[in-house]
Amino acid sequence: MKADSFKVKEAFYTLQGEGARAGRASVFIRFSKCNLWNGKESGREAALCQFCDTDITGTDGENGGIYSQAQLMQLALDLWPQNKPGKPYVVFTGGEPALQLTESLVKEFQQNNFECAVESNGTLALPKNLDWVCISPKGTSKVIIEQCNELKLVYPQTDLKPEDVMHIKAEYYYLSPMADYGVHNSGMIIRENMTAATQFCMENPIWRMSLQTHKLLGIA
Repeated sequence: MKADSFKVKEAFYTLQGEGARAGRASVFIRFSKCNLWNGKESGREAALCQFCDTDITGTDGENGGIYSQAQLMQLALDLWPQNKPGKPYVVFTGGEPALQLTESLVKEFQQNNFECAVESNGTLALPKNLDWVCISPKGTSKVIIEQCNELKLVYPQTDLKPEDVMHIKAEYYYLSPMADYGVHNSGMIIRENMTAATQFCMENPIWRMSLQTHKLLGIA
């Protein structure tokens, strides 16, 4: 793959489903691959993140493919509604977007009036010119990002507790109740986890609840 090309699993227009920007119209660009899991069920047990619910391998999703910077920019422009009020907004996600995302790509999006956000596990350096950074630490992985706009923690994790990430400075701290990604793999939030997250947020009000509203709405 060329240095100026990007391997994209899927790209689509939807509403942001979680966190501080929930409900906002967004172009999502999901990059392939992650540094915490190889994306295969056979590798889940050895992964640092064992509860990922996202298909992150290949380029076979909606609008998936290998894009040049200019082609990816044009794709986002085509996905965003034309001649409508509201600032264009793009979310770079994955997998782990830091494996591919560059300052040059972010700059081009910003020059085309897009506000640029990222959702990352925080273990790799990110472009410094991003407008919004959401970090979601996973398990025993080493987070190197020390400051972000929002921190989202899937809860509960046996090997990562909320107090373990409080050294990361954030404007918002969110708990996201863990869903069922085990044998049944329903993707539905486990009731016990919802109750536990609710109780924790009430006892520790710096934390807020973040639900996956896109699943409730039945959208991507």
